[in-house]
Amino acid sequence: MPVYQGEATLPRLLEEIEPLTHVGSTPDGHSFTVEEVLLVFDNGPDGSARIIRELEARHPFVRAVWLSRNFGQHAATLAGMASSGGDWIVTLDEDGQHDPALIGGLIDTAMREQANVVYAKPTNKPSHGVLRNTASKGSKWLLTKLFAGSNAPDYQSYRLVLGNIGRSVAAYSGSGVYLDVAMGWVSNKTVTSPIVLRDEGDRTSGYSTRRLFSHFWRMILSSGTRGLRFVSVLGIVFAAIGAVIAVYVLIERLTGHIDTAGWASMIVIVLITSGAILFSLGVIAEYIGINVNMAMGKPPYLITSDPAHGPLGRGRPEKP
Repeated sequence: MPVYQGEATLPRLLEEIEPLTHVGSTPDGHSFTVEEVLLVFDNGPDGSARIIRELEARHPFVRAVWLSRNFGQHAATLAGMASSGGDWIVTLDEDGQHDPALIGGLIDTAMREQANVVYAKPTNKPSHGVLRNTASKGSKWLLTKLFAGSNAPDYQSYRLVLGNIGRSVAAYSGSGVYLDVAMGWVSNKTVTSPIVLRDEGDRTSGYSTRRLFSHFWRMILSSGTRGLRFVSVLGIVFAAIGAVIAVYVLIERLTGHIDTAGWASMIVIVLITSGAILFSLGVIAEYIGINVNMAMGKPPYLITSDPAHGPLGRGRPEKP
């Protein structure tokens, strides 16, 4: 749980999680228990540090992870995942919107679908306001259609991740990578599970407009080289338009309808040369993109254990 300004919400949230630290059952009958709760202090402006110390002293299952400065939600989440030791990792917000009682449903979905990653999919709208909700939905659509081609609309901070997958992602991810994009690199199957978001109350969001845009831009930059290839395609389109106009101008000139000494020839030259320049930049960007993926830590492969002998294999009927 990344903690930035959780002074008012953490105590109640830990009270809700405490019953889950005893062995219980999911709705489908799978046994589970919350072994540890990692509170990752991200150097927020309130008294969260004091609350974390009090909760750690009061609850044996609480463990604090202290960051040297404010790194942001995704970096704090990665730090918590790297410090975890469970078969499964659950990430959730500190503001109380995510109901811990729904963890069992996430586990059931993972076991039923045999999925490495399960995102909680809200059935109601977040209480962030129309503008922010629309911007969030639009940015994820844009990312999916034009850049990543992934399941960006399903990205949520309330998620269930197979432990060895989560810790591996935290180990290889570079400083500029977007967490959910990095998990998509290695996850065999990613699904969603329906939940109802709770009201976050009067708590002020830690995301300003500038930080939200920076968040979106990092998602684009860490989503691969499709954005770079868009530059090459744009160059080809411009060059093709220039060629079509050149043919049209030539025909019109031969038939004596226009004089090519004016704007027509200039437009043709501009379109063809700008297209060639953009295409060349796109080719160069492809080479840069390879190095970007290496810098972000995108692995060529990831070795895991036999799924049948891990958490996903538990509770499955034995074959005769």
